[in-house]
Amino acid sequence: MLTQEKFDLFDWLNHHLLSCPFKAYFGVDCPGCGLQRSVLALLKGNLFDSFNFYPATIPLVILIIFTAVHLKLDFRLGALLIKLMFMGIAVIILINYIYKIYNHQLIN
Repeated sequence: MLTQEKFDLFDWLNHHLLSCPFKAYFGVDCPGCGLQRSVLALLKGNLFDSFNFYPATIPLVILIIFTAVHLKLDFRLGALLIKLMFMGIAVIILINYIYKIYNHQLIN
């Protein structure tokens, strides 16, 4: 029998997240803060937690998958749809950042 603890990849990743240079330098969250925790929650299957950490994660994943499929199949309006999705995600990120500013959630 092995007495060693089972290696948990998610626990290891949770303790080895990259630090934000913007936050380290200026002391406030950047518009991308929360993305790593959101992706980790999404990989665990926690859609609600993923959305709470960073609302743009799920649309970003959809955009990446759609872009990969578009590059393979070359949809007629694929490039336009990618641009529209990108602008929509940028709006989500902007609204989320304004929400954090309004609710004083930038400094942790």
